[in-house]
Amino acid sequence: MTQTHNADMVHRLDYEDKQIILLGTAHVSRESALQVEDLILAEKPDTVCVELCDSRYQSIRHKEKWRETDIFQVIRDKKALFLLSQLILASFQKRIAEKLDMTPGEEMIRAIETGESVGAQIHLADRDIRITLSRVWRSMGLWSKLKLLFQLMLSLGEVEDILEEDIERMKQEDVLETLLAEVGKSLPELREILIDERDAYLAHKIKTAPGKRIVAVVGAGHVPGIKQKWNFDQDTAALEKVPPKGRLSGYLQWLIPILIVGLMAAGFVAGGAKAGTDMVLWWVGATGILGGLGALLALAHPLTILSAVLAAPLTTLHPLIAAGWVSGLVEAFARKPKVRDFENLAGDIMTVKGFWKNKITKILLVVVFTNIGASIGVFVAVPLMLKVL
Repeated sequence: MTQTHNADMVHRLDYEDKQIILLGTAHVSRESALQVEDLILAEKPDTVCVELCDSRYQSIRHKEKWRETDIFQVIRDKKALFLLSQLILASFQKRIAEKLDMTPGEEMIRAIETGESVGAQIHLADRDIRITLSRVWRSMGLWSKLKLLFQLMLSLGEVEDILEEDIERMKQEDVLETLLAEVGKSLPELREILIDERDAYLAHKIKTAPGKRIVAVVGAGHVPGIKQKWNFDQDTAALEKVPPKGRLSGYLQWLIPILIVGLMAAGFVAGGAKAGTDMVLWWVGATGILGGLGALLALAHPLTILSAVLAAPLTTLHPLIAAGWVSGLVEAFARKPKVRDFENLAGDIMTVKGFWKNKITKILLVVVFTNIGASIGVFVAVPLMLKVL
């Protein structure tokens, strides 16, 4: 390892017979974008590594790719929440960039374009954001997931309140870390997945990139971790795995519905037909109404709200089906997204109103809000059913 220039965040590292020039950038700084261009032109590397995964690279280089989204497939594949999360992250970064009058991810765009202009190979060094979010999701309990979702939704309206000192802090942080800062305070495991794991992943991908002379462009917040992990071998395959649901979680998703059905049966046996019927009505009412309320909060189509009310009492008793999937598919059929919805997506996600107006994001909100409403309905219904018994 050779000299480090802290003033301009350029760090010169060695690995085997390779020379790596690591540049720490501010994701929300025009100066960083200019520095990226100057460095690549001066170094003329064989390879330029960027802190992007393929999905983010495609969204930067091929903005029209959103038009290819199959919203029905997204719901069937249980990816509505992940897509909604990605859109919220994109919205957050876009609005910060707009506040500073710059293009989102400008330093990465500049790295790719300048690298190509000098004949360098472009190497994507970051872990797929979907894997990162999946690992975050699997590490959290229900209450933490609700807090995370609330924090993401809250971020839709808080950009206007960001002060100059906040901007300066964000220049030294990862975008994901900034957005999830409040949740991260109470969930230290989030930092491990969002930052520490990615530091190790980035370090491995950068030092094993093709070429003898490599320029790597990463967020400044990752530089200390990359340098710390530089001399360690990392099994990136392990970091690309989405942990399976725990055995206890697998048992519980079947055990809870069985216990609830057993509770209803006990009501009929111990309390007679009236008690049993009352318990069923409490279950249907609590899960159905709150599931429907979730769809209503997403401003869903009346048929969608009705489908959420009807589906929630049944789907909450079936671990393989969710009420939101039913209501989301109904919403997608009732208000089929048009080409213009995909064309307007980039602009619509810039505002809270836009998330509710665009048919694509509205469908995602319907799925997520219906599922949350139905889940809350379970916690409301059980105590009321026990009272009857």
